Amino acid sequence: MSIRLMCEENERKILSPNAVLSAESKGRLRPEDECDVRTCFQRDRDRIIHSQSFRRLKHKTQVFLSPSGDHYRTRLTHTLEVSQIARTIARALSLNEDLTEAIALGHDLGHTPFGHAGERALAKLSSNGFKHYEQSVRVVDFLEKDGKGLNLTDEVRNGILCHTIGEDAYTLEGQIIRIADKIAYINHDIDDAIRADVISEGDIPLELRMSLGMSKSERINNMVLNVIHNSTDKKILMSDDFWDRFNDLHSFMFTAVYRNPVCKSEESKAVAMLEKIYEHYSIHPDELPEQFKKIAELEGIDRAVCDYIAGMSDTYSLKVFNQLYVPKFWIE
Repeated sequence: MSIRLMCEENERKILSPNAVLSAESKGRLRPEDECDVRTCFQRDRDRIIHSQSFRRLKHKTQVFLSPSGDHYRTRLTHTLEVSQIARTIARALSLNEDLTEAIALGHDLGHTPFGHAGERALAKLSSNGFKHYEQSVRVVDFLEKDGKGLNLTDEVRNGILCHTIGEDAYTLEGQIIRIADKIAYINHDIDDAIRADVISEGDIPLELRMSLGMSKSERINNMVLNVIHNSTDKKILMSDDFWDRFNDLHSFMFTAVYRNPVCKSEESKAVAMLEKIYEHYSIHPDELPEQFKKIAELEGIDRAVCDYIAGMSDTYSLKVFNQLYVPKFWIE
């Protein structure tokens, strides 16, 4: 018996009846021979980790635009924190941790440079709109590996697509990512905002701290425990009262941090820069890299330009903008 088959047999013995078994996956877009060592979801996780789009997350904004400090979150560290929280919940509920991890690591692969400001910019510029969760699926299906895609399982693709809003993922593992994403970002955004002297822990209303937790670690622990204790066979969720307090905390963060001039002071510049890059390549699609020229021919210029910009890191978009619009001076 191969190692993979032994792993699949262990899943049958250990996991909850509500878990997705690797051996019962709905499969991939294109059939492949199975690995002798890894289950299908383990292979998906590894493909995501080794992808170029995953590596680019280290230079994509989370909340604070191009922070000078070493300890502010990026899109990559956010992804890792989501994965850690999601795996804890999956393990406690005896769900498939490999599937959960793969979805968590892939959920933001399609995110734009400069965080949600970049996403809003592309949504406004593109006639077809832009949603980062749809783009994440497009990345793993079509854009990675020079247009071949990663050929992930249906369960992972669905979890990535459904991680933000709209219809729930059809697996409990996928549903975990939606709530783990929220737990991760609300708490690390508080931590980053405190580090940036935008708020202090004491600025959070006392009622919320008393009900959710008096520190970041206590809040994360309480939120995770609440999800574990209140999830059902069909739904991953918090208790109603705890969820209300969570949303109150989110409202506080919108007022105190997400709309704070300190956090948003450079956002308009980033948006203007992406608009100029979009305008240039829309007029000059022949200057796009070869992969995106092909997309322009098959799916239109707007689609190609959006794909190109969405895949950029903050630093690379700055480089492209400088090449296009900043004069170069002769040096003797």
